[in-house]
Amino acid sequence: MSLNTQNLSDLAEIDRFEQAVQTFFNGHIDADRFTAVRLQQGVYGQRQEGVNMVRTKVPGGRLTPAQLDALADVAEIYSQRGIAHVTTRQTVQIHFVPLAKSPDALRRLAQAGLTTREACGNAVRNMTACGLSGVCPREHVDVGVHVDGATRHFLRNPLNQQLPRKFKTSFSGCEADCAQSLIHDAGVVAVKKNGQHGFMVKAGGGLGHKPHEAIVVEEFIPESALLFSLEALVTLHNKYSDRTKRAKSRIKFLVERFGVQGFLEKYREEFVRTSEALAGKPYPQGAWREQSGGEIPGPGAPRKLFAQHQQGMFVLPVALPTGDITAAQLRGIAALLRAHKLSEIHTTQDQNLAILNISQEKLDVLREALGALGLREPGTGDNVVACPGSATCRLGITSSMVVAPKLSGGARDLRIRVSGCHNGCAQPETGDIGIYGEGKRLHGKLVPHYQIYLGGNGMGGGALALKGPAVPAARIEQAVTRVEQAYQAGGSGSFSAWVRAQQPDYFRALLAELIEVKAADVAAVMRDHGDTGDFRVVNLGGGECAGASQVTIGANFFEAAHEREYRNALVFQRKFDEAAQCNEAILRLLGSGVAQLLGGIRNDDLGKLAAQLQLLVPGAIADGFARIVADMADEDEISAEKLALISAAVDGWTVKVAAYAAELDEQLDLSEAVAGLTV
Repeated sequence: MSLNTQNLSDLAEIDRFEQAVQTFFNGHIDADRFTAVRLQQGVYGQRQEGVNMVRTKVPGGRLTPAQLDALADVAEIYSQRGIAHVTTRQTVQIHFVPLAKSPDALRRLAQAGLTTREACGNAVRNMTACGLSGVCPREHVDVGVHVDGATRHFLRNPLNQQLPRKFKTSFSGCEADCAQSLIHDAGVVAVKKNGQHGFMVKAGGGLGHKPHEAIVVEEFIPESALLFSLEALVTLHNKYSDRTKRAKSRIKFLVERFGVQGFLEKYREEFVRTSEALAGKPYPQGAWREQSGGEIPGPGAPRKLFAQHQQGMFVLPVALPTGDITAAQLRGIAALLRAHKLSEIHTTQDQNLAILNISQEKLDVLREALGALGLREPGTGDNVVACPGSATCRLGITSSMVVAPKLSGGARDLRIRVSGCHNGCAQPETGDIGIYGEGKRLHGKLVPHYQIYLGGNGMGGGALALKGPAVPAARIEQAVTRVEQAYQAGGSGSFSAWVRAQQPDYFRALLAELIEVKAADVAAVMRDHGDTGDFRVVNLGGGECAGASQVTIGANFFEAAHEREYRNALVFQRKFDEAAQCNEAILRLLGSGVAQLLGGIRNDDLGKLAAQLQLLVPGAIADGFARIVADMADEDEISAEKLALISAAVDGWTVKVAAYAAELDEQLDLSEAVAGLTV
């Protein structure tokens, strides 16, 4: 079984972050630039001034007792609230951390091998996996091995530092797809086809203001090609996604822009190139096996005691109401695991925990000990997931964390998903009943509402929920109960099938008097749950889910660093023509970056770009560029020796351009993008 014991931390980068914090406090870096630095380190702004949310990456949701202790310390010592929050992305968020204390909080996490790097911002985010990875009888392989490998591959990778927007990835161990590839930018599903084990890969899924179901880009690829596929998708996103319109910068919009076939053609082009560049590199190799069971636990993890494929061992789920857990509970669970020689616990996509590898004789003792901590197993009706909403999130419209505990999935244990805005961090379009907060103006007053979605299922064979009516927030409890009771009375199959069997206007008619707000009723529906005043939507300048604004040349430098890595790998494989093309790409990226920095335009023709640079920046920068371009043009067939000389010249010129750009913009930090290079 794969256990997340890899050390992902980097103390030197935390030192640099602390220096950036002090620079910001001293007024020597503007807020937008500092926001980008802060988000790269997983430190996210809140509605409340002066405090931040620290988001810890938890690849595949796997944690050790030592890591639980570290999270407890951060919640207790550095947060003003003492609470940690498990998300639908299996990360752990700790809110109300003063900015000045955040570097020390990151250092405490680093002591346990945890990192917050790229947990926020325009990057490859935390990689999620089935909550039962390593123990499920249905799985073909423990995908934790592949989560670890992909995490290591993309973490601090130059390609991943300034993407157009975030990129989310899921891993499932079998075709049931409990990790819900349907809603991810990239989804990996272990399969068996024609007697061979490998992966199906999907791409282009997403929720938010325009939900999109992922499409299949690989029906089957061998384990050895998985990283090629994932890197091709990230490269596709980096190269083509819109960097100017933040609302349309996710990879799902490339499927819309190019069409399915056009997207697949672009993907195939990138796959060929990544396959060449990454050929010969080690890849994650799992222990594949035959399936031994048929029960599907569902998205997240099982809600009852679950028998593992390891004989005599069980998984015990632990319910966390709305994903919250105290420092004392974290520490108590860590002590409990150690006392019973248990090494692994998982966070799950339904915001709960799952303790693995428990023998039959220890179950009652563990249940009793959890009870003493104020914890228990999930119960019927409490399958309710919520994002922080307006409690802390700058984008939150409604108080999702207040209303969620009031809702129930009823006797059929329906999955309820509650988001405080249309961005859908609680994944409302995948719930049996999903809702997200919005404001509607009725009779001249702004009234908090919840938009309802019905019948969603992000697993294999599932589909996004159907959009239902919007109901005033004050009446949402009644609305959820009425839908649940209607299903209880007349639904014999799955909730999703029952929803789709109804007439198009069925749910609007079912909830008609809850939807309608007469003038005389406005006063009764103007307050959100937990509020003492009338509802209003506070403009906080937007949230940080979309990352911070980017400096074009910064993104170009990181992409150039990625091309440099490809070039060096291709040289090692003696693919000199392909390596030479990487040098050309570096010159296009950085030459255009300098031109745009000085008011010029991007130009992919190296000759025309050289002429433009002579006009914009005559002297060493332009002359050096022109010499390299001329040397490239002289070579009909590139030799290893000539390529080495040109590559050295390109690298030296890169360092000079970085220094020049930093002189023009003193807040521009390109140190990671040119690390290891000399003039």
